[in-house]
Order: sequence, then C-alpha cells, then structure tokens
Amino acid sequence: MKILLVQDTDWLLRGPHQQHHLIERLSLRGHEVRVIDYEFLWRTQGKRELRSKRQVLGNVARFYDGAQVMLIRPGILKIPWLDYVSSLFSYRKEINHQIRDFRPDATVGFGILGTYLTMRAAKKNSIPFVYYWIDVLHRLIPFKLLHPIAKSLERKTLRQADKVLVINEKLKDYVQGLGAPPERTQVLGAGIDIQRFDPLAKGDATRQYYGLTKEDIVLFFMGWLYQFSGLKEVALQLARIDNPHLKLLIVGEGNAYESLQQIREEHNLKDRIVLTGKKPYQEIPEFIAASSICLLPSYPDERIMQDIVPIKMYEYMAMKKPVIATRLPGVMRDFGEDNGVVYIDKPEEAVTKAMELIRSGRIEELGQKARSFVERYGWENITDEFERVLQKVMKEK
Repeated sequence: MKILLVQDTDWLLRGPHQQHHLIERLSLRGHEVRVIDYEFLWRTQGKRELRSKRQVLGNVARFYDGAQVMLIRPGILKIPWLDYVSSLFSYRKEINHQIRDFRPDATVGFGILGTYLTMRAAKKNSIPFVYYWIDVLHRLIPFKLLHPIAKSLERKTLRQADKVLVINEKLKDYVQGLGAPPERTQVLGAGIDIQRFDPLAKGDATRQYYGLTKEDIVLFFMGWLYQFSGLKEVALQLARIDNPHLKLLIVGEGNAYESLQQIREEHNLKDRIVLTGKKPYQEIPEFIAASSICLLPSYPDERIMQDIVPIKMYEYMAMKKPVIATRLPGVMRDFGEDNGVVYIDKPEEAVTKAMELIRSGRIEELGQKARSFVERYGWENITDEFERVLQKVMKEK
C-alpha cells in the first residue's frame, strides 16, 4: 500500500504517539508511507526567520530501525495567527501535490485543518480517507477564539470520513456525539512494545546517575508538562512531607517546566525533585525501571483529559509498575478497577496514596496486575488491525 498521513503537529519533536508506531511499523512491512506534518513548536525555538521553506526528509525513522518514512513539511509564515492562515494555503497545495505525485491508496488524518483538507482532496479523487482520533484536538489550540472553527471542521470531517478510528471507548462516544456515523466508527486502542518495555530491565544505573539510592521511593512521570498535569501540586505536597527518601522523577518538557524548577528552588527540593528534560524514547524503559510508582495526576475536571487515555499508561504498566491516576473518565473506563491502577480524586493526594501503597506492601502485586492487563495490547496486534482497516476501506472504495 501507499499511505499518506497528515497531522497538525511536529513529527520529529513530539511523541511518540499512536501514529509514529503504526506508520513506522507499516513501513517495516514494506508499505510506502509519506507524512505531511506541521512545525508546531516554531514559537519556542528562539531566533527564527519570518518564513520557513518547504522541507522534504527521506528515510525518517524515529523509533524503529530500518523504517523509511518520507516526511514533508510545508512552509509557513512564522508570525502568530498568520502561521495558521499561511498553513491553509501551503497544506492544501502540498496535499494536492502528493495526491497527484504519490497517488496514495489510502489517506489518514491525525489533526484538524490538514485533516479536513486531506478529506476534501481524498473525496475529490475517490481515495479512501481514515480519520484517527487520539485526543480532542480543538481543546489543545492555544487561541480559544479558534475552538468553534476547529470543532466545526472536525464535525465535517467526521461525517465524511470513510472510517473513524478512536483510541478508547470514551472518545468513541465523543466523536459519535459530533456526528461520526456509528457504523463507520471503531476503537483501535493504544499499543505497547512488549519487548522494549520489559519489566526485567534494570534501573540501577539511572538511579545512580541522578543520585537516587536503593532506599528511595521514586514517583515517576513522563511526557509533555502541561499546566494541568498536576505535577506542581504533587511537588508542593512532597515539600510538606519530611521524608528525604521520597523523590519525584520527571522526564519531559513543556509549559510547567519552569514552575516546577521554581518550586524545587523555593522549597529546597534539589535532592528530592529530579527534572531531566526531554529524553530519547530508547531510554524511557530504564527511567520507568528506576521508579517505584508511576503517576498520571492530571486535573480530573480538565476538559482536555476527559476523553483520552495517554499511551504512557500502557508503558508504565508494561514495566510492572503500579499507577496512581486521578479519576479521569477515559482512564477509568478503559482500565477499570483492580488492574494495577489506583485512583485518587485530586493531584494533591498522589504522594500520600503512594506512601500508603508502600506501607501496605502491595507494590509487587499491583505491578503484576498492570503487566497482565496490558500484555494483550502489543503493537504487532494493533498494527495488524490498522493494516486490515486500511485494506478494507480500499476494497470498499
């Protein structure tokens, strides 16, 4: 198959997300894949030109050696607001060019604007179009004035898609509420690289490097540090508990990074809060192995988190680590009770709940339950199903 995927974020600097795993694995199976992405993080990259030129990168492989993904990045105006306007024209031009030049057998969208344009072009050229939802993306747009416009584009795209895939049951309910036809909507959940996230992996070297001892209880979080991630509340609660062996290890970057640094300095927590910044995906299993308990302490009433299940949950659990999570509807629906996830009502409770689990001696038991639960979600199985979906929509088209 020849597959064209379009997304509204940075393929190289964000993730890994669902699409990275699926597309690179399809490439390894011999399918020819091209990705059109968007330089989403240009505002954070310091000195820059006012306009970026179109870029084409061949044989991109972020997470799987041997994958060959061609990445195309249309040029944009690097001026706030005008970047969105300019991308409307550059995206449309590039999508149409790829359909004429590449002649894909199927198109896939992971976004809003680029995905809408892909759907339009695919319909015009009688090419199957699959809309894949891993998040409620219009809620993530920083300019709230654009939310109604983005939501309207999502509705139109959902109604016209040949197939709508969602990452969990809660998100399925949401997209059907927006107009996705139930008979064309399917859950294709998150996956896990069972071999990479091996619970036998050792975290001793990581602990030693960051000054963590064998006696330390290490609470762990990884991923993009949103303001609503709940980590500031966890850090402040840590400061209130006088236990030098209770530590917080955070891997990632994002909006809350500076606030966490400030809390670390003001409360003299240099030895108890470790901020590593972003780390290569290949190193993540060692960081999880170095932890005692993993966290997903996001604000439970944050709209962005209501309908999603982050892939990090599967990666935590595959490493036989219990997870303390706030009562997010998507997470609770997918993982339920007694599967290695322990729920709290608010982020501030994460530290005391962790201490309670340590005292109860249930860490190993919960970790085993977590691993048993996620073993059925290997990426090979998810990729098999994704491949079947694409082949089916091609046949039906």
